[in-house]
Amino acid sequence: MLQAKGITKKYGNLEVLKGVDLQVNSNEVVSIVGSSGAGKSTLLHILGTLDNASSGTLLLNNQVINTMKSNELANFRNNYIGFIFQFHNLLPEFTALENVCIPAWLDKSRDKQEIEAKAVQLLERLELGHRIKQNATKLSGGEQQRVAVARSLINQPSIVFADEPSGNLDSKNAQLLHELFFELREEMNQTFVIVTHNEELAEMTDRKLVMNDGVIVE
Repeated sequence: MLQAKGITKKYGNLEVLKGVDLQVNSNEVVSIVGSSGAGKSTLLHILGTLDNASSGTLLLNNQVINTMKSNELANFRNNYIGFIFQFHNLLPEFTALENVCIPAWLDKSRDKQEIEAKAVQLLERLELGHRIKQNATKLSGGEQQRVAVARSLINQPSIVFADEPSGNLDSKNAQLLHELFFELREEMNQTFVIVTHNEELAEMTDRKLVMNDGVIVE
């Protein structure tokens, strides 16, 4: 599904990624671990097309995506890639339902009622059906992160990238979120790539990739 070949990233004279190769298969949950500064988040942002590699090739579903023009890439990202971050990044002035719908609303050709029905279905699956009309600022931290998960899934992406998704949660809500990833993999055939410092989560995943000094070492 996802292939990265020879990915490098330089900021001036600083070489953050030094030729990363990896492959992620469909319906797989993969974690990326390593010390701070190893290049984990930089790699994740490049894999998710939020940043550009200095060199290398990135393919998703056998399609080269790092050579796309900006508008084409933005459309591709919105349709095929989902994101979950450490901080939920919900829009505070909108409800839980509206926050989930926003990525789908960007596609003007889609029916608004169908989008909202899908969003309700996701929120109910994540045990937030009773909170759909609640303003984002009125939700607990765990609820906000589950809304962010629903938002990442609204366009039925091929793959979801998560950057320290439980890093801002207490241990109970972190555990619930970790279990949710695997439930969604089984129910929706979803694929996840997760950068984490949480060893418990890393050990749960199908594969754990260890980064050190800009390369995958195991």
